[in-house]
Amino acid sequence: MKNDESSPIRLLIVDDQSLIRQGLKAILEQEPDLQVVGDAENGKVALELVAALQPDVVLMDIRMPEMDGRTATKLIVQNFPNVKVLVLSTFDDDSYLTGAMRAGAKGYLLKDMPSRELADAIRFGHYGYTQFGPGLFDKLLATKATSAPTSQDSASSKPSEITAREQEVLRLIGVGATNREIAQQLYITEGTVKTHVTSILSRLNLKNRSQLAIYANTALKEENKVSGKLQE
Repeated sequence: MKNDESSPIRLLIVDDQSLIRQGLKAILEQEPDLQVVGDAENGKVALELVAALQPDVVLMDIRMPEMDGRTATKLIVQNFPNVKVLVLSTFDDDSYLTGAMRAGAKGYLLKDMPSRELADAIRFGHYGYTQFGPGLFDKLLATKATSAPTSQDSASSKPSEITAREQEVLRLIGVGATNREIAQQLYITEGTVKTHVTSILSRLNLKNRSQLAIYANTALKEENKVSGKLQE
């Protein structure tokens, strides 16, 4: 996937290790549509640079001195809503993952991911799609499931129970379509779309449209990977 806009995606790299920052900058600046505009060694400095540089995307380490990535992410999201934060960490610990997502991160990635996939994740994150490293979305859902009340109905809910029409709605949610846009594309009313969304949320045991969009986007990416049709 490439950025279609004329201006590059402006990046701020935040990591307490200088070699990591330098390495990421060298790798990402090989992409013509990505531009590293600054780097910071902790969350406190990151906040100052976000205010000064107005980057599009922040790559945020999770464990740092002075101010950790979760706290910095929360403050950036609150004060600079147009800036997308992608956590890039060595750790796939449940507490870090859930903490980062609750703070408003647009994704949680691991540092051992291939550079090409990292570049694509940055592009997807810039456009508003939530990104996860391999297996992390399932871990997030598992954490949610163990912390939420359960019932026989919710325990028996499976994605395979979604109807064909609901799958169409889910796919469009995954690419960011609004209820009106979904209604126009499927030739149904907005009220019918809302009914389908409510049904899908119930079947998947999710709470809101944001969680549904994360699920839909991740499922769509996995489907594209399997079919070998992921756009570059």
